Amino acid sequence: MIKIIQPVFGDEEKKAVSQIIESGQITRGEWTETFQQEFASYIGVERCYTVCSGTTALFIALRALGVDKGDRVVVPAMSFMATIDAVYLACGEPVVIDVDDYYTMDLNQLEDAVKKYSPKVVVPVHLYGGMADMEGIMYLSEKYGFYVVEDSAQAHGAVLNGKKAGAWGHVGAFSFYASKNVPMGEGGALTINDPEIAKKVKDLIDFGNSPAFNVRITEFQAAIGTLQLRRLEKNNRRRREIAKKYNEGFKEVAIIPPVREGSIHVYHLYTLRHPERDMIIQHLRDSGIDARVYYSYLLHEIRECDHLPTNTAERFREEVFSIPVHPALTDEEIDYVRERVLEVISSGKITT
Repeated sequence: MIKIIQPVFGDEEKKAVSQIIESGQITRGEWTETFQQEFASYIGVERCYTVCSGTTALFIALRALGVDKGDRVVVPAMSFMATIDAVYLACGEPVVIDVDDYYTMDLNQLEDAVKKYSPKVVVPVHLYGGMADMEGIMYLSEKYGFYVVEDSAQAHGAVLNGKKAGAWGHVGAFSFYASKNVPMGEGGALTINDPEIAKKVKDLIDFGNSPAFNVRITEFQAAIGTLQLRRLEKNNRRRREIAKKYNEGFKEVAIIPPVREGSIHVYHLYTLRHPERDMIIQHLRDSGIDARVYYSYLLHEIRECDHLPTNTAERFREEVFSIPVHPALTDEEIDYVRERVLEVISSGKITT
Protein backbone atom coordinates (compact mmCIF):
# COMPACT_ATOMS: atom_id res chain seq x y z
CA MET A 1 0.00 0.00 0.00
CA ILE A 2 1.31 3.44 -0.95
CA LYS A 3 0.57 5.35 2.25
CA ILE A 4 -1.30 8.65 2.16
CA ILE A 5 0.96 9.95 4.95
CA GLN A 6 4.51 8.81 5.76
CA PRO A 7 6.78 10.83 8.05
CA VAL A 8 10.48 10.28 7.47
CA PHE A 9 12.93 10.13 10.37
CA GLY A 10 16.62 9.54 9.88
CA ASP A 11 19.97 9.30 11.61
CA GLU A 12 19.78 12.87 12.97
CA GLU A 13 16.59 12.10 14.86
CA LYS A 14 18.00 8.81 16.17
CA LYS A 15 21.15 10.57 17.36
CA ALA A 16 19.19 13.36 19.06
CA VAL A 17 16.89 10.92 20.86
CA SER A 18 19.89 8.90 22.07
CA GLN A 19 21.63 12.03 23.34
CA ILE A 20 18.51 13.08 25.24
CA ILE A 21 18.30 9.66 26.91
CA GLU A 22 21.96 9.84 27.88
CA SER A 23 21.59 13.37 29.24
CA GLY A 24 18.67 12.55 31.51
CA GLN A 25 17.05 15.89 30.58
CA ILE A 26 13.92 14.53 28.93
CA THR A 27 11.65 17.55 29.40
CA ARG A 28 11.92 21.36 29.63
CA GLY A 29 15.41 21.44 28.17
CA GLU A 30 17.43 23.02 25.38
CA TRP A 31 15.59 21.29 22.54
CA THR A 32 12.23 22.71 23.63
CA GLU A 33 13.67 26.20 23.84
CA THR A 34 15.40 25.79 20.48
CA PHE A 35 12.23 24.64 18.78
CA GLN A 36 10.18 27.53 20.18
CA GLN A 37 12.75 30.08 19.03
CA GLU A 38 13.23 28.57 15.57
CA PHE A 39 9.53 28.08 14.95
CA ALA A 40 8.70 31.66 16.00
CA SER A 41 11.43 32.94 13.69
CA TYR A 42 10.24 30.74 10.82
CA ILE A 43 6.61 31.85 11.14
CA GLY A 44 7.65 35.48 11.61
CA VAL A 45 6.25 36.18 15.08
CA GLU A 46 7.68 37.29 18.41
CA ARG A 47 6.76 34.24 20.49
CA CYS A 48 6.00 30.54 20.21
CA TYR A 49 4.77 28.36 23.06
CA THR A 50 4.67 24.59 22.63
CA VAL A 51 1.83 22.45 23.99
CA CYS A 52 0.87 18.80 23.78
CA SER A 53 -1.52 18.95 20.78
CA GLY A 54 -3.16 21.17 18.21
CA THR A 55 -6.49 20.83 20.02
CA THR A 56 -4.85 22.10 23.18
CA ALA A 57 -3.33 25.00 21.26
CA LEU A 58 -6.78 26.04 20.03
CA PHE A 59 -8.29 25.65 23.49
CA ILE A 60 -5.53 27.68 25.20
CA ALA A 61 -5.82 30.38 22.53
CA LEU A 62 -9.57 30.72 23.04
CA ARG A 63 -9.27 30.84 26.83
CA ALA A 64 -6.45 33.38 26.64
CA LEU A 65 -8.67 35.61 24.50
CA GLY A 66 -11.39 35.45 27.13
CA VAL A 67 -13.82 32.96 25.63
CA ASP A 68 -16.18 31.75 28.33
CA LYS A 69 -19.73 30.54 28.77
CA GLY A 70 -22.03 32.01 26.14
CA ASP A 71 -19.33 33.61 23.97
CA ARG A 72 -19.80 32.95 20.27
CA VAL A 73 -16.97 31.58 18.14
CA VAL A 74 -17.31 31.31 14.34
CA VAL A 75 -15.75 28.30 12.59
CA PRO A 76 -15.97 26.98 8.98
CA ALA A 77 -18.02 23.90 8.14
CA MET A 78 -15.05 21.96 6.70
CA SER A 79 -12.34 21.00 9.17
CA PHE A 80 -11.23 18.26 11.52
CA MET A 81 -13.52 17.99 14.54
CA ALA A 82 -10.88 19.42 16.90
CA THR A 83 -11.67 22.90 15.56
CA ILE A 84 -15.18 22.87 16.97
CA ASP A 85 -14.37 20.67 19.98
CA ALA A 86 -11.87 23.24 21.23
CA VAL A 87 -14.67 25.83 21.26
CA TYR A 88 -16.87 23.60 23.41
CA LEU A 89 -13.98 22.75 25.73
CA ALA A 90 -13.38 26.48 26.22
CA CYS A 91 -17.10 26.85 27.13
CA GLY A 92 -17.83 28.86 23.97
CA GLU A 93 -20.79 28.51 21.63
CA PRO A 94 -19.73 27.69 18.06
CA VAL A 95 -21.39 29.08 14.96
CA VAL A 96 -20.64 27.22 11.73
CA ILE A 97 -20.51 28.98 8.36
CA ASP A 98 -19.94 27.91 4.76
CA VAL A 99 -16.68 27.67 2.85
CA ASP A 100 -15.51 29.32 -0.35
CA ASP A 101 -14.03 27.74 -3.49
CA TYR A 102 -10.73 27.25 -1.65
CA TYR A 103 -12.31 25.09 1.10
CA THR A 104 -11.80 27.88 3.63
CA MET A 105 -14.07 30.27 5.49
CA ASP A 106 -16.48 32.18 3.22
CA LEU A 107 -15.77 35.87 3.73
CA ASN A 108 -19.19 37.17 2.75
CA GLN A 109 -20.99 34.75 5.04
CA LEU A 110 -18.53 35.55 7.82
CA GLU A 111 -19.68 39.17 7.76
CA ASP A 112 -23.30 38.01 7.92
CA ALA A 113 -22.49 35.80 10.91
CA VAL A 114 -20.61 38.59 12.67
CA LYS A 115 -23.56 40.94 12.28
CA LYS A 116 -25.98 38.31 13.56
CA TYR A 117 -23.98 36.74 16.41
CA SER A 118 -21.33 39.31 17.47
CA PRO A 119 -18.66 36.65 18.08
CA LYS A 120 -15.74 37.15 20.40
CA VAL A 121 -13.43 35.02 18.21
CA VAL A 122 -13.33 33.80 14.62
CA VAL A 123 -11.31 30.67 13.77
CA PRO A 124 -10.36 30.46 10.07
CA VAL A 125 -8.92 27.08 9.07
CA HIS A 126 -6.15 26.80 6.49
CA LEU A 127 -7.37 23.51 5.05
CA TYR A 128 -5.30 20.92 3.16
CA GLY A 129 -2.29 23.27 3.10
CA GLY A 130 -4.00 26.25 1.45
CA MET A 131 -4.65 29.53 3.23
CA ALA A 132 -7.89 31.27 4.05
CA ASP A 133 -8.53 34.86 2.92
CA MET A 134 -6.66 36.36 5.86
CA GLU A 135 -6.53 39.90 4.49
CA GLY A 136 -10.32 39.96 4.29
CA ILE A 137 -10.77 38.28 7.66
CA MET A 138 -8.40 40.68 9.42
CA TYR A 139 -10.18 43.62 7.77
CA LEU A 140 -13.45 42.39 9.26
CA SER A 141 -11.71 41.85 12.59
CA GLU A 142 -10.72 45.51 12.68
CA LYS A 143 -14.15 46.60 11.48
CA TYR A 144 -16.20 44.60 13.99
CA GLY A 145 -13.78 44.02 16.85
CA PHE A 146 -13.41 40.24 17.10
CA TYR A 147 -10.25 38.23 17.74
CA VAL A 148 -8.81 35.85 15.14
CA VAL A 149 -7.26 32.47 15.95
CA GLU A 150 -5.73 30.81 12.90
CA ASP A 151 -6.14 27.05 12.84
CA SER A 152 -2.87 26.38 11.03
CA ALA A 153 -2.61 22.67 11.80
CA GLN A 154 -2.46 21.79 8.10
CA ALA A 155 -0.50 24.79 6.86
CA HIS A 156 3.10 24.68 8.11
CA GLY A 157 4.92 27.09 5.82
CA ALA A 158 1.92 28.21 3.78
CA VAL A 159 2.14 31.85 2.70
CA LEU A 160 -0.32 34.54 1.66
CA ASN A 161 1.03 37.80 0.25
CA GLY A 162 4.40 37.30 1.89
CA LYS A 163 3.14 36.39 5.37
CA LYS A 164 3.02 32.85 6.72
CA ALA A 165 0.06 31.03 8.22
CA GLY A 166 0.09 31.64 11.95
CA ALA A 167 1.40 35.22 11.64
CA TRP A 168 -1.83 36.91 10.52
CA GLY A 169 -4.22 36.50 13.42
CA HIS A 170 -4.04 37.42 17.09
CA VAL A 171 -2.95 33.83 17.75
CA GLY A 172 -1.83 31.01 15.48
CA ALA A 173 -2.53 27.41 16.54
CA PHE A 174 -0.49 24.52 15.14
CA SER A 175 -0.47 20.75 15.41
CA PHE A 176 2.60 18.53 15.11
CA TYR A 177 0.74 15.24 14.94
CA ALA A 178 2.46 12.44 13.03
CA SER A 179 0.67 13.30 9.79
CA LYS A 180 1.61 17.00 9.70
CA ASN A 181 4.23 18.68 7.53
CA VAL A 182 6.28 19.09 10.73
CA PRO A 183 5.66 15.83 12.61
CA MET A 184 6.60 15.26 16.26
CA GLY A 185 4.24 12.34 16.82
CA GLU A 186 2.09 14.50 19.07
CA GLY A 187 2.42 18.19 19.89
CA GLY A 188 1.19 21.68 19.18
CA ALA A 189 2.14 25.33 19.43
CA LEU A 190 0.74 28.84 19.70
CA THR A 191 2.32 31.71 17.77
CA ILE A 192 1.79 35.25 19.07
CA ASN A 193 2.96 38.82 18.59
CA ASP A 194 0.91 40.69 21.21
CA PRO A 195 2.74 40.62 24.60
CA GLU A 196 -0.48 40.85 26.63
CA ILE A 197 -1.99 37.85 24.86
CA ALA A 198 1.33 36.04 25.23
CA LYS A 199 1.26 36.60 28.99
CA LYS A 200 -2.24 35.18 29.25
CA VAL A 201 -1.19 32.13 27.25
CA LYS A 202 1.89 31.66 29.41
CA ASP A 203 -0.18 31.91 32.59
CA LEU A 204 -2.39 29.08 31.33
CA ILE A 205 0.49 26.74 30.53
CA ASP A 206 3.06 27.61 33.24
CA PHE A 207 2.38 26.81 36.89
CA GLY A 208 2.71 29.69 39.33
CA ASN A 209 0.79 32.87 38.59
CA SER A 210 -2.60 31.23 38.06
CA PRO A 211 -4.21 27.79 37.74
CA ALA A 212 -2.53 26.15 34.76
CA PHE A 213 -2.43 22.97 32.71
CA ASN A 214 0.44 20.52 32.31
CA VAL A 215 0.52 20.54 28.51
CA ARG A 216 4.25 20.35 27.92
CA ILE A 217 5.97 18.42 25.15
CA THR A 218 9.02 16.28 25.87
CA GLU A 219 12.56 16.90 24.71
CA PHE A 220 12.14 13.94 22.35
CA GLN A 221 9.26 15.66 20.58
CA ALA A 222 11.06 19.01 20.51
CA ALA A 223 14.22 17.48 19.03
CA ILE A 224 12.32 15.63 16.31
CA GLY A 225 10.24 18.73 15.59
CA THR A 226 13.31 20.96 15.34
CA LEU A 227 15.03 18.65 12.88
CA GLN A 228 11.85 18.26 10.83
CA LEU A 229 11.35 22.04 10.82
CA ARG A 230 14.81 22.52 9.36
CA ARG A 231 13.76 20.31 6.42
CA LEU A 232 10.30 21.83 6.03
CA GLU A 233 11.03 24.16 3.10
CA LYS A 234 12.72 21.35 1.16
CA ASN A 235 9.86 18.96 1.92
CA ASN A 236 7.21 21.52 1.00
CA ARG A 237 8.94 22.14 -2.32
CA ARG A 238 8.80 18.40 -2.98
CA ARG A 239 5.08 18.38 -2.14
CA ARG A 240 4.53 21.17 -4.69
CA GLU A 241 6.54 19.27 -7.32
CA ILE A 242 4.33 16.22 -6.79
CA ALA A 243 1.19 18.37 -6.88
CA LYS A 244 2.31 19.92 -10.16
CA LYS A 245 2.66 16.48 -11.74
CA TYR A 246 -0.76 15.51 -10.45
CA ASN A 247 -2.32 18.77 -11.65
CA GLU A 248 -1.02 18.25 -15.16
CA GLY A 249 -2.53 14.78 -15.26
CA PHE A 250 -5.86 15.47 -13.59
CA LYS A 251 -6.88 18.98 -14.68
CA GLU A 252 -9.09 17.67 -17.50
CA VAL A 253 -10.83 14.93 -15.50
CA ALA A 254 -11.35 16.25 -11.96
CA ILE A 255 -11.31 19.44 -9.90
CA ILE A 256 -7.68 19.93 -8.85
CA PRO A 257 -6.73 21.77 -5.63
CA PRO A 258 -7.39 25.50 -6.00
CA VAL A 259 -4.62 27.92 -5.02
CA ARG A 260 -5.56 31.39 -3.83
CA GLU A 261 -3.92 34.25 -5.73
CA GLY A 262 -0.81 35.50 -3.95
CA SER A 263 -0.45 32.33 -1.89
CA ILE A 264 1.95 29.42 -1.59
CA HIS A 265 0.21 26.09 -0.98
CA VAL A 266 2.02 23.42 1.05
CA TYR A 267 -0.18 20.43 0.11
CA HIS A 268 -0.53 18.86 3.52
CA LEU A 269 -3.14 16.87 1.61
CA TYR A 270 -3.61 16.71 -2.14
CA THR A 271 -7.37 16.88 -2.45
CA LEU A 272 -9.31 16.34 -5.66
CA ARG A 273 -13.05 16.62 -6.29
CA HIS A 274 -15.13 14.29 -8.42
CA PRO A 275 -18.86 13.43 -8.26
CA GLU A 276 -18.06 9.69 -8.30
CA ARG A 277 -15.45 9.95 -5.59
CA ASP A 278 -16.37 6.72 -3.78
CA MET A 279 -15.83 4.53 -6.84
CA ILE A 280 -12.48 6.19 -7.49
CA ILE A 281 -11.35 5.58 -3.91
CA GLN A 282 -12.32 1.93 -4.07
CA HIS A 283 -10.40 1.47 -7.32
CA LEU A 284 -7.32 3.15 -5.86
CA ARG A 285 -7.41 1.06 -2.70
CA ASP A 286 -7.80 -2.09 -4.77
CA SER A 287 -4.69 -0.92 -6.63
CA GLY A 288 -2.67 -0.52 -3.43
CA ILE A 289 -3.06 3.26 -3.04
CA ASP A 290 -4.24 4.72 0.26
CA ALA A 291 -6.92 7.24 -0.79
CA ARG A 292 -9.18 8.81 1.85
CA VAL A 293 -11.90 11.39 2.45
CA TYR A 294 -11.03 14.44 4.54
CA TYR A 295 -13.71 14.95 5.81
CA SER A 296 -16.90 12.94 5.48
CA TYR A 297 -18.71 15.25 7.92
CA LEU A 298 -19.38 18.94 8.41
CA LEU A 299 -18.78 20.38 11.85
CA HIS A 300 -22.41 21.26 12.60
CA GLU A 301 -23.43 17.74 11.63
CA ILE A 302 -21.31 16.11 14.33
CA ARG A 303 -21.74 18.77 17.03
CA GLU A 304 -25.16 20.39 17.35
CA CYS A 305 -24.83 24.16 17.08
CA ASP A 306 -26.06 27.22 15.24
CA HIS A 307 -25.08 27.47 11.61
CA LEU A 308 -25.75 29.46 8.49
CA PRO A 309 -26.54 27.73 5.16
CA THR A 310 -23.62 25.52 4.10
CA ASN A 311 -24.56 24.67 0.52
CA THR A 312 -21.01 24.78 -0.84
CA ALA A 313 -19.55 22.67 1.97
CA GLU A 314 -22.35 20.13 1.61
CA ARG A 315 -21.52 19.70 -2.07
CA PHE A 316 -17.77 19.55 -1.52
CA ARG A 317 -18.16 17.01 1.28
CA GLU A 318 -19.66 14.56 -1.21
CA GLU A 319 -16.86 15.01 -3.77
CA VAL A 320 -13.50 15.50 -2.02
CA PHE A 321 -10.87 12.80 -1.75
CA SER A 322 -7.16 12.87 -1.04
CA ILE A 323 -4.27 10.87 -2.50
CA PRO A 324 -0.62 10.47 -1.39
CA VAL A 325 1.52 13.62 -1.72
CA HIS A 326 4.15 13.21 1.02
CA PRO A 327 7.85 13.82 0.23
CA ALA A 328 8.79 10.17 0.74
CA LEU A 329 7.03 9.20 -2.49
CA THR A 330 9.31 7.99 -5.26
CA ASP A 331 8.89 9.16 -8.84
CA GLU A 332 7.71 5.67 -9.72
CA GLU A 333 5.04 5.79 -7.03
CA ILE A 334 3.88 9.22 -8.18
CA ASP A 335 3.54 7.95 -11.75
CA TYR A 336 1.70 4.87 -10.54
CA VAL A 337 -0.79 6.93 -8.51
CA ARG A 338 -1.38 9.27 -11.42
CA GLU A 339 -1.90 6.39 -13.84
CA ARG A 340 -4.37 4.62 -11.59
CA VAL A 341 -6.46 7.78 -11.05
CA LEU A 342 -6.57 8.44 -14.78
CA GLU A 343 -7.32 4.79 -15.43
CA VAL A 344 -10.49 4.69 -13.36
CA ILE A 345 -11.80 8.09 -14.49
CA SER A 346 -11.01 7.57 -18.17
CA SER A 347 -11.87 3.88 -18.44
CA GLY A 348 -15.57 4.37 -18.89
CA LYS A 349 -16.28 2.98 -15.42
CA ILE A 350 -17.25 6.49 -14.36
CA THR A 351 -17.89 9.78 -16.11
CA THR A 352 -17.12 13.33 -15.09
